[in-house]
Amino acid sequence: MESPGPSARCPVQEQRARWERKRACTARELLETERRYQEQLGLVATYFVGILRAKGTLRPPERQALFGPWELIYGASQELLPYLEGGRWGQGLEGFCPHLELYTQFAANAERSRTTLQEQLKKNKRFRRFVRLQEGRPEFGGLQLQDLLPLPLQRLQQYENLAIALAENTGPNSPDHEQLTRAARRISETAQRVHTISQKQKNDQHLQRVQALLSGRQAKGLVSGRWFLRQGWLLVVPPRGEPRPRMFFLFSDALLMAKPRPPLHLLQSGTFACQALYPMAECQLHRVFGHSGGPCGGLLSLSFPHEKLLLMSTDQEELSHWHHSLTLASSSQKN
Repeated sequence: MESPGPSARCPVQEQRARWERKRACTARELLETERRYQEQLGLVATYFVGILRAKGTLRPPERQALFGPWELIYGASQELLPYLEGGRWGQGLEGFCPHLELYTQFAANAERSRTTLQEQLKKNKRFRRFVRLQEGRPEFGGLQLQDLLPLPLQRLQQYENLAIALAENTGPNSPDHEQLTRAARRISETAQRVHTISQKQKNDQHLQRVQALLSGRQAKGLVSGRWFLRQGWLLVVPPRGEPRPRMFFLFSDALLMAKPRPPLHLLQSGTFACQALYPMAECQLHRVFGHSGGPCGGLLSLSFPHEKLLLMSTDQEELSHWHHSLTLASSSQKN
């Protein structure tokens, strides 16, 4: 009977070795990506924020709206990097956590930053020429300012993934285990807050777009405060006569049915007139046919206390998406 070779290790040792390899790989990725991130932060801070401040091309309120706390975020990265280069992961990341509020502020300003950039590029000739000149520098490698502005929010997601991976692959007896665990938790909490802010901004954009599509006195303020889910054309099947195409806008609490304004309407061509707003809390939804996934579309039945809608689509996949979204909206209002 052969005895185990000298290189044989017990399962506990093998697991520790795997943890150590993953930890080393994650630490190396964090360090290398932080160097690149800091370099890109520095490019914007130097060639855009600093020079714009010196030249006065943008007024201070416009500059602040465009870049937010960019220079403070750059400074936070400059503080963090020496810790990473010295292998002091726990100390560095925990010390970085007080700066996470900058990322929340940056996220809250993201939509304002985007619109400010669009407006200034459109109406400010000096700024437009300045941006083109700076983007043409070889240091930017073909990247445009609009590509670089989302960097901090992208980096926050990387921080979360890498901090969690470091904490998970650091043994409980390691001196920086508790520091990494606390840092990973705080970074994850900040990433969740930023995600919530981003979702609200996207929803606000949808609501503004939908409001612009609706015309007439009845439409004013109709979508304010709602959560947008989807929109699209469906055929309304009446008790008699031919199905009529209508545009539907689904929100978390209501379904809005609208019909297109006449193409030749002088002021409101391309918009929709609101016909009805149905509360999803009172909706009873049934799929009449179209369960099989065939090519013939299907029919949905929506019952409300004072009205019943039969909605048809010749696109089976589109109908399935509507059924799913309507089910979610109806269920959320009844819970």
